[in-house]
Amino acid sequence: MTPRSPATAAPGGRPNGRRPGPGRALIGPAALLAAGAVAHLLPGTVAWRQARCRLLPRLSGVGRPDHVALTFDDGPDPVATPRVLDTLDALGWRATFFCLGAQARRNPRLVGELVQRGHEIGVHGDTHLSHLRRAAPGVVSDLRAARDLLEDLSGGPVRWFRPPYGAVSAATLLAARRVDVDLVLWTTWGRDWRSDATGATVVGHVRRTYVPGATVLLHDSDITSAPRSWTAAIDALPLLAGEWHDRNLAVGPLREHF
Repeated sequence: MTPRSPATAAPGGRPNGRRPGPGRALIGPAALLAAGAVAHLLPGTVAWRQARCRLLPRLSGVGRPDHVALTFDDGPDPVATPRVLDTLDALGWRATFFCLGAQARRNPRLVGELVQRGHEIGVHGDTHLSHLRRAAPGVVSDLRAARDLLEDLSGGPVRWFRPPYGAVSAATLLAARRVDVDLVLWTTWGRDWRSDATGATVVGHVRRTYVPGATVLLHDSDITSAPRSWTAAIDALPLLAGEWHDRNLAVGPLREHF
């Protein structure tokens, strides 16, 4: 990714010289109206996910039809994340990891390792609290703290933002603009947070929710999931590799997706 230019500064003293990305064009009047209309819905429901994939494809992560953006939320975790990284290395894949600031403070070395091993850092907020229950000043402060920490630990700019639970409110949109990050959710998930998740069930859910140009949501932590549920995501990855290879799909981070 292109570093931020030192020539100008955003509010709070952060450089602000990046090129326009999907979020710059996405968060316009139409997106604001759409987000306001769904702000009090459950963002993870099937109807909401399907609707936003049609109405707001960039927000939902719809990208190149021959590419799958692989993403992981809620880390870094000292047990789960290294195992996910080893599995990705074996498959020759790179992914985007949406990290929590609180987790990064506990495991700062892992943030650097993610970058060293070729992966992309996104921000998932500082704490895993739904924006539907938070006022705008708190959301802005939370996002800025996490973004600044992750940029310091990774040594580069952080472009992407996914709010906890995928919950989008007016405060979410305001925070994304103030902190200068691009909001992206997902098109496809594995439901790997469940206590009964297995590699086979994760593949089944990914298959059922798949759309061309998919952004896939998995997890490399169980802090908001059933204990050790991340093992299902790891078990699913080689199975998905065979399926996606047969469909001639490239797999990579969000920076390659749009």
